[in-house]
Amino acid sequence: MKYISTRGTAPVLSFEEAMLTGLARDGGLYVPETIPQMSVADMRALAGLSYEDVAFRVMRPFVGDTFTDAEFKACITRAYAGFGHKTRAPLVQIGPDHFLMELFHGPTLAFKDFAMQLIGQMFEVALKRSGKRVTIVGATSGDTGSAAIEAFRGLDAVDVFILYPHGRVSEVQRRQMTTPIESNVHAIAMDGDFDDCQARLKDMFNDFEFRDGVQLAGVNSINWARVLAQVVYYFTSAIALGAPDRKISFTVPTGNFGDIFAGFIAKQMGLPIERLVIATNQNDILHRCIATSAYTKTGVKPSISPSMDIEVSSNFERALFFAHDKDGAAIKGLMDDLSQTGGFTISENAMGALKAHYDSGMVTEAGTSAMIKTALADTGEVLCPHTAIAVAVAEAEAQAHSAPMISLATAHPAKFPDAVEAATGTRPALPERMADLFEREERVTRAPNDLAALQSLIRERIVA
Repeated sequence: MKYISTRGTAPVLSFEEAMLTGLARDGGLYVPETIPQMSVADMRALAGLSYEDVAFRVMRPFVGDTFTDAEFKACITRAYAGFGHKTRAPLVQIGPDHFLMELFHGPTLAFKDFAMQLIGQMFEVALKRSGKRVTIVGATSGDTGSAAIEAFRGLDAVDVFILYPHGRVSEVQRRQMTTPIESNVHAIAMDGDFDDCQARLKDMFNDFEFRDGVQLAGVNSINWARVLAQVVYYFTSAIALGAPDRKISFTVPTGNFGDIFAGFIAKQMGLPIERLVIATNQNDILHRCIATSAYTKTGVKPSISPSMDIEVSSNFERALFFAHDKDGAAIKGLMDDLSQTGGFTISENAMGALKAHYDSGMVTEAGTSAMIKTALADTGEVLCPHTAIAVAVAEAEAQAHSAPMISLATAHPAKFPDAVEAATGTRPALPERMADLFEREERVTRAPNDLAALQSLIRERIVA
């Protein structure tokens, strides 16, 4: 299995190389050269298997010879051993043909744990084998950072630096990043918004002297292994509801497009997905793009669903690559336009390819709060703001879809207690294992939105 860049000029890599590299050297994102297929018989054989067994069967073709079967199975087992639900991603019915997939039973209470816990295990095996040490730098709108720190804390061959927008994550998200005591993990509160954090991260990858000097690696959703791990729960949930003999649709609250792009990969593998519905908050650049063909930045407005406060949606580049028949030059042109003018317009043919798979919807701040309140009254389910956006869009889209709908519940409501309390009058409690989170001492560094200052900070901490 080989991996190619969305911009067409970076070296072709193996799975291990793509995993440890993150962003391609031409600025693009790695994707598999070909998508492995699962037959109807293969999918039927997944029924009744554990999450871990399904994960092995779905992901194994993408891994190539990076790991032996025994090594890969062991990584998967260790990755999900700490989850708080035996089925890992359980389904809860909330209406006729409408289901929630709970993705918040991992150690940091968010869907990012599914990928990050596995990446941590795979990095450790690969780095021990090679004797290398890497520096992981990540940018987060809240959940990726805590999941990365949790996955890599205390590992010998890794230093982790997480950039998050100062004052723009929830207190629970912040404390999950700032309270771990291990010396190899570092939380950096950067001035600006998430797009600024993500831009400085990409700047570091594009500074090859710095990149090579600190052995830079990335675990944002620019890393293909992140997307791959998320493909699995599309299969487990669809199989549970009757696939491959029944079509299923999914609504995904998204800002950076990685989670919903994993659904596209599952569909390309053969999973009978009818529609993938993009659900956005007031920062609705993806919804506007699907509606108008124009991807145009207008500025990020802080919201009660902060993990979706994003305008430069990195993984949308992967979707565009497939919509343009893997034309790397075309993608480079679009990304250059975005950088230089703040937007681009998608051709009619490419828009047709996108609309063959994706629908979209947007929910206002008031609509998000209203859905949190309504869901509790009608179903007894307490939704985080991001999940509420998915459910609201799914309900608005219900008449357009004949297949059962699965809305992704991407975070535990206790990660966003202020928004939930404002909507319902009740403050959701953290799970018992995290009950002392607000008593733990925080360890955080404030930093400017400045590439040189960030690079200097990282070099100093690595040397220390």
